[in-house]
Amino acid sequence: MPPDAGRAAEQVARQSYGKLIAFLAARSRDVPAAEDALSEALASALRVWPERGVPDNPEAWLMVAARRNLMQAARHRTVQANAQATISLAFEEAEERMNGAGKSIFPDERLKLLFACTHPAIDKSVHTALMLQTVLGIEAKTIARAFVVSPEAMSQRLVRAKVKIREAGIPFAIPPRPALSGRLAAVLSAIYAAYGLGWDGLDGEEERHSLTGEAIWLGRTLLAVLPDEPEAIGLLSLMLHCEARRGARRDGNGRYVPLDEQDTAAWNAIMIAEADALLRKAGGFDRFGPFQCQAAIQSVHAARRLSGATDWQALTTLYAALVTMKPTLGARVGQAAVIGRALSAAAGLERLDTLDPRDIAGYQPYWAVRAFLLARVGDIAAADAYMTAIGLSDSPAVRDFLAGRLEQVRQASPG
Repeated sequence: MPPDAGRAAEQVARQSYGKLIAFLAARSRDVPAAEDALSEALASALRVWPERGVPDNPEAWLMVAARRNLMQAARHRTVQANAQATISLAFEEAEERMNGAGKSIFPDERLKLLFACTHPAIDKSVHTALMLQTVLGIEAKTIARAFVVSPEAMSQRLVRAKVKIREAGIPFAIPPRPALSGRLAAVLSAIYAAYGLGWDGLDGEEERHSLTGEAIWLGRTLLAVLPDEPEAIGLLSLMLHCEARRGARRDGNGRYVPLDEQDTAAWNAIMIAEADALLRKAGGFDRFGPFQCQAAIQSVHAARRLSGATDWQALTTLYAALVTMKPTLGARVGQAAVIGRALSAAAGLERLDTLDPRDIAGYQPYWAVRAFLLARVGDIAAADAYMTAIGLSDSPAVRDFLAGRLEQVRQASPG
């Protein structure tokens, strides 16, 4: 029994889930049915591959198996004859193309599925979560944690949205230009949310890197389809700036290193250059938006490679613009942190104090920033803030880092 059969199935599922679901759902117009068909195909792979060996093209094997499962399920439902014929022809054509070429060449429909998930018929509050699950295969419980809701509530919302796609006959297509702007913002937000989940960490370095890579791929693909959308350009620039620092986020012992203490020599200079070139290109359209603003913020940080110092005043200006355009909790906490460095820790704390206590109660970045600023002004309340930040952090490396800062605060406290 090949020992790597199970691992191969898991790897294909992780890398190709969204691509397979998008292809199946685009033909069947039924996301839940596509998910069930692929789930059965993966279960079959776990049974068959250990006995017969991993196929030369695991992705194509899963595609064919899922297609058969989907067709079998369709035969048990009341389906119009012409619709059934259309689905059959589409899948038969895809299978013939794959078999003829000897490798998986079926079209990647993920962008179309992203836009289907942002259709006006679907509640806006579930757009991003729906895209994260259907296109990237992220579990409902992980999405629920990111959106600070219960896994049960998130699962119910996702199920209702998928049923809506089927019952409303929502098309799997990139919308025409007049309808594009409103839905593009949701797609960009979902791609960035996926990148953020990978950046913050899920359950292992391989999974994190895979998710950030998928998000960057989607950003590149979206830009190839919409080359004149400055916010799409800005999003890709933003993600590349962040990704360029991946190797510097941990030291040689795996310990977390904050941005302003990272070794700039470990940053990816080629990726930074591409990110800055994209940002300049976006600026040429004279339509400055929040993703371009966030990319500009990261570009200021990246400039430390050459100047040796961080321009905190420039960051203050950019954060003021960002909060004006998109006053999210993350943007406002980031603004307070920058004010705390550019002006004074007291000024940063004053900005934090303007936030609604209900919003920040479970928001880890708020407590980490508050603890840092309190420590700078010598307030003993920093210890409690650090304790809260540690308790809210999912990352062992970040918890260890914050624990080190907490110990410094305790040692500096009189008595």
